[in-house]
Amino acid sequence: MRHWLAPSPVLALSADADGGIGMKSGTFFGEPAALGYLAFTEAWERFSYYGMSALVVLYMTETLFLPGSIEHVVGFATLRGAIQAMTGPLSSQGLASMIYGLYSGLICFTPLLGGLLADRLLGSRATVILGALLLSAGHLALAFDQSFLGGLLLLILGCGCVKGNIAAQVGALYPQAEEAARTRAFTLFNMGINTGAVVGPLACGALAQVWGWHAGFAAAGAIMILGLVTYLAGLRHLPPEPSRRARAAAKRALDAGEWRAVGLLCGVIAITIFQSVAFYQIGNAGMIWVRRMVDPMTPLGAIPTAWFRSIDSLVSVLLAGPLIVLWRRQANGGGGPSDYVKLGLGAAIAAVSALILAAASALGEPGHISPLWPAAAFAGMGVAFLYYWPTLMALVSRRAPAGTGGAMLGVIFMSLFVAKTAMGWIGSLYETLTPATFWTLDAAIAGAGALLAAALWLPLAPRLAAQES
Repeated sequence: MRHWLAPSPVLALSADADGGIGMKSGTFFGEPAALGYLAFTEAWERFSYYGMSALVVLYMTETLFLPGSIEHVVGFATLRGAIQAMTGPLSSQGLASMIYGLYSGLICFTPLLGGLLADRLLGSRATVILGALLLSAGHLALAFDQSFLGGLLLLILGCGCVKGNIAAQVGALYPQAEEAARTRAFTLFNMGINTGAVVGPLACGALAQVWGWHAGFAAAGAIMILGLVTYLAGLRHLPPEPSRRARAAAKRALDAGEWRAVGLLCGVIAITIFQSVAFYQIGNAGMIWVRRMVDPMTPLGAIPTAWFRSIDSLVSVLLAGPLIVLWRRQANGGGGPSDYVKLGLGAAIAAVSALILAAASALGEPGHISPLWPAAAFAGMGVAFLYYWPTLMALVSRRAPAGTGGAMLGVIFMSLFVAKTAMGWIGSLYETLTPATFWTLDAAIAGAGALLAAALWLPLAPRLAAQES
């Protein structure tokens, strides 16, 4: 890892003005070395998160929620009672989906609280360190049935401390005027994230298949400790952090134009909720569908179900560089899709990807569907993610009024809280619908996002363009 990140006389790849690849000394792909440390910190965090996520729904439905195990989970009876008081009786799959959705949603709610903790008390660096410690403890707690729910709580709190503050530190590496560089940086940052998201399910899935579920969870915890070490090693490359007094002095009231900008960005963020619901469903009902519908056997042996969770992230990694080059060349030529259009394209691609699963369900028999079907669908979701998520992060980071960047990134994560909570509820319907109907519903949700983006093009696009001037 040293040769990617060191500030001293190493050479790293960078994109030149024509969209080609050149060489630049002391950088991370032509960007500040600090971006590399932040990207690798998030890569290890995403390794642990996606490695655990690829296992947890299967673990709950196939092991933890069975008699003889569920009685040992501290606090489970209270949680099940609270959920079923709102939903009515749920099967093991439905209950697992609801818990996964609540966990995933709360992970995206707490970054707003983590941002407040960093802004008003600890500062971003100390908050990220605290979060990494909480995440390590949470993953290790999942290695024991008794502490399963406590482990989820620690993960929720730890993600709240890490996610928004890491993203805000990426944005702080660039002056406000360097919009193209900021977009490129967030794309590279997400490439690092997705590298961890590729390797996590592969490694944790293999360990779980050979040595059991708890080995996979323990590996996720060990890797999160490596993420903390990476972040600590990169602290010296980060820009100076403002003191608490300086942050307080910088607080000011927004004027009317800035409030309109905030409202506009919130509207754009809200549109992306639809494709987020569809995208994140592949980690929930998608894992159940693969386990029950797909024939995992190949000439080289059976494919672990968790490995399919790596496909969307792998595609995002492989296509990030080519898309950066393509978008830069299009921009230099005066063409190419705007950020707003990319968001709509992401929704449309997610809808088509879900329809692939619907078609496979309609044409195939349970247990006999080729693994090429989910591979194609999950790969399509990876393309959709690459079009809409780093674009949204960069758009909000550069257009948010001064002093609101951290809060607006918190709003982005709040949109994921809504999306993932809805995803969990919708996933609980899986057993009440046919698989083809379920994935058609998932496609319709993403399609609604694409249609909404198109319908709001005329009122929103000119206002977004006006913010650029």
